[in-house]
Amino acid sequence: MSNAEVLGRFVWHELLTNDTAGAAAFYPKVLPWHTAPSSMPGYTIWMSGETQIAGLMALPGEAGSTPPHWLVYVGTPNVDSTCSQAQGLGARIVKPPADIPNVGRFAVLADPQGATFAVFTPAGGPPPAAPPAQGGFSWHELATTDLTAALRFYGQLFGWSKGPSHDMGSMGIYQVFQHGGNGVGGMYNVESPSTAPSWLSYVHVPDASRAVAAAKSAGGRLLNGPMEVPGGSWIAMLMDPQGGAFAVQEAPRSAAQRPPAPAKAAKPPAAPKAPPAPAKPAAAAAPAATAPAAKAAKAVLAAKVAKRAKKAGRKVRRSAAKAARKVRRAGRKTARKAARPAARRAARKVARKTARKVRRTGRRVARGARVAGRRVRRAARRRR
Repeated sequence: MSNAEVLGRFVWHELLTNDTAGAAAFYPKVLPWHTAPSSMPGYTIWMSGETQIAGLMALPGEAGSTPPHWLVYVGTPNVDSTCSQAQGLGARIVKPPADIPNVGRFAVLADPQGATFAVFTPAGGPPPAAPPAQGGFSWHELATTDLTAALRFYGQLFGWSKGPSHDMGSMGIYQVFQHGGNGVGGMYNVESPSTAPSWLSYVHVPDASRAVAAAKSAGGRLLNGPMEVPGGSWIAMLMDPQGGAFAVQEAPRSAAQRPPAPAKAAKPPAAPKAPPAPAKPAAAAAPAATAPAAKAAKAVLAAKVAKRAKKAGRKVRRSAAKAARKVRRAGRKTARKAARPAARRAARKVARKTARKVRRTGRRVARGARVAGRRVRRAARRRR
């Protein structure tokens, strides 16, 4: 590939982090990568099979408070002239042009909205190998504060053209950009003004869900997904344990690979049984620093239980009194309707007897509720 053909191509990716050892342990668990040494001190190469994919290095001292991040490198025939052109279009030079012996020349810039990227002119040598089917970078995404201005800037700098756009509703327009007639990435406006513009790179993986599970178990964090996007690909956005954001992309699944829709009548699988609660001696073995908090929590719980018991007692007493009133009214009504005095007396007697029975039952239930409340309060005081 000649230098003229390299213009506008994503030619390299680089992870700058504050824990290179941690990153070297994390990414091979999530992506089909492994590490290899390089000829430059402190620089590690990410490999997918026998293909060089990206680089790994520590954040330079002059980076200050810059968090760990992935840096994209875009090809150009002449780094110096591209930097001058970028400055004329409103960009800022972050790292001036410099040579990498036997590798090429590069510079780091910030576009007019603030997203950081690098430009690179490769040294003479064999053309770079084609990216592998799995483990290669497959898509590049720019989150910016001015989609129209960003598309114009990169179009003038690298010859990128406007491709199809997708309306994402409240999230605005997702604009695909093309290089050589092929879609290579997308741009969109950030939702919050406080979100800094940035580039996000996607890595091709065989299974996005499996990559997400591996990232979580290795200490990473899921930002979004997995979800299906137009075209049938499945994507997920992740963050490594040090704070570097990246994404994975799975190729469209065939009909046979898609999970079948659950039948409506099917019952969900039974939830696994919860593990048994620890015995009291284990709770007593907690660190001394947590003992006051545990006591306070127990006291609050006991007070709540006592309050609920008292409330239940009042409710029972009210229900009993209401039932007794109903019975008395029914008795009186029955007595009035009775044809003979004897029948009226019998009806009153039955009504009184039933009312007494209901009141006794209500008192017994209320008494039981009060006793339970006292027991709970005594238990809470003993725990204190």
